Amino acid sequence: MTPVRPRLEKVTPDNVLTACRLEVAPEQRVFVAPVAQSLAEAHVHPGIAWPRLICDGERVVGFVMAFFDVPFDFDSEVPDAPPRSGLWRLAVASGEQGRGYGRFAVGAVNEEIRRRGGTLSTVTWKSGEGGPEEFYLRLGYRKRGLTDDGEYLGDLDLTG
Repeated sequence: MTPVRPRLEKVTPDNVLTACRLEVAPEQRVFVAPVAQSLAEAHVHPGIAWPRLICDGERVVGFVMAFFDVPFDFDSEVPDAPPRSGLWRLAVASGEQGRGYGRFAVGAVNEEIRRRGGTLSTVTWKSGEGGPEEFYLRLGYRKRGLTDDGEYLGDLDLTG
């Protein structure tokens, strides 16, 4: 029997409640917004947000939301900021971490960035014990500094 490989699925009316029920481990809730909030943000930014469920077989094991070719800070419209693409949200369900789902989702987002002609992937994260910083650094993201809201900004060159 061939092992099931993770895949990304669009959020649909049939799976939106499952998406909204997805929860990260309690100690990680300070680092990522609930999926329902992410879907609300996707709804009000339809040309920017790219929300997807991370599935393994029939199981929903996580959520990822990306963005493509938007100004660095689309809320404040920073002049002369180069457009960027990358991860907006990543949440792997409690009990599903450490199985490669996060790594898979980041890789899939980066492939989509490449497919759209992008060469750089960005991500921001909150710092703290148990947070995602080490995960992103292990994937090759370089810490670039702090954003206006106190999150770290990292980027990954996708040309190599």
